[in-house]
Amino acid sequence: MLGKTTEYAIRALVYIYIQNTDGKRPGFKEIAKMIDSPEQFTGKVLQNLTRANIVSSMKGRGGGFFFNEPTNPITLFKVIEAVEGAEYFLKCGFGLKRCDVNNPCPLHADYAPVRDSFFKMVNEKTIQSLANKINKREATLNRL
Repeated sequence: MLGKTTEYAIRALVYIYIQNTDGKRPGFKEIAKMIDSPEQFTGKVLQNLTRANIVSSMKGRGGGFFFNEPTNPITLFKVIEAVEGAEYFLKCGFGLKRCDVNNPCPLHADYAPVRDSFFKMVNEKTIQSLANKINKREATLNRL
C-alpha cells in the first residue's frame, strides 16, 4: 500500500529514533546503510522530512539527524502526509482520478473498508511505537 519513498522514510525515522535514544545522531550515509536504501535517495527523503519539520539535522562534528521533541509522538499518518501528500488517503483503489459513492469504481465498495482500516492504523501507530517494538526485539528493521 505504501510507496517506496514512504517505506524508506518510515524506516529512516525509526532508525533515527532508536539512535537518538542511545544519544547518537546518525548521518544520512549510516541511515542509508542500516535501512538498506540507496544513499542519494535516502538523502532526498531525509531532506523532505527535514523540510516537513518531522526531523532535524545538524552539520559538522556531533551532527546528524535528530528529533527536536523525541517525546512528541509522530504518527505514520504525519509521515505519509509529508511524503505522499494529504490526497494519498483519498485515492481510488482502482486508480481512477475521481471515485466516490456517486461515481464508484469497480473496487469502491470493497476498497473503502480497507482504506478506512489503514487510515485508522496509521493514525494510531507512531515512529516511537515501532522503534519500541524493535528495541524489545519484537520486530526488526533490517531484512534477515
